[in-house]
Amino acid sequence: MTRIQAIAPETATGKAKELLDAVNAKLGMVPNIARTMANAPAVLEGYLGLSGALGKGTLSAKVREQIAITVAQRNSCDYCLAAHSTVGKMVGLTEEQIIDSRHGKAIDSKTDAVLRLSGLLVDNRGRVSDRELEDARTAGLNDATIAEIVATVALNIFTNYFNHVADPEIDFPKVAPLSLEAEACNVGEACCSSHK
Repeated sequence: MTRIQAIAPETATGKAKELLDAVNAKLGMVPNIARTMANAPAVLEGYLGLSGALGKGTLSAKVREQIAITVAQRNSCDYCLAAHSTVGKMVGLTEEQIIDSRHGKAIDSKTDAVLRLSGLLVDNRGRVSDRELEDARTAGLNDATIAEIVATVALNIFTNYFNHVADPEIDFPKVAPLSLEAEACNVGEACCSSHK
């Protein structure tokens, strides 16, 4: 049940209306997470600002969605899993890539390194060892990419936590739970949260 009321775009005023109109212009809809964030326009503006800035970075839209899916799975955020699985398909992710992302892995070795690092950041609250960072660099991630991964993970943790508190109605096609056993996850001890 929704715990923070969503603002209807047609009744919004001031900064909230301006931001919701911008979301609608970009997406052709206003997702419930944005409607709920609009209760505090500074929150919605901050989310849109960081999201927009990261969209101009070096990580592709596909990879950003894969990170979002990895983070949402580990944080058990049903809203973000639904939203990013839908958007992921829109930017070209296959169903297999979405499932792999939920497990924090990818067939492409560089993307796999991105998702492994993303999962470690979530699981260890941002603390990674020198060895784990060196493994990421060996896989082809440079300092700029690592910095963008940290920011993208942080953005998605924010939306996951926001959704845990607000519990907005999911307005994207819902995603079925993963039914695989933990050992099939194949991401070592840092397995996705649905298997813990």
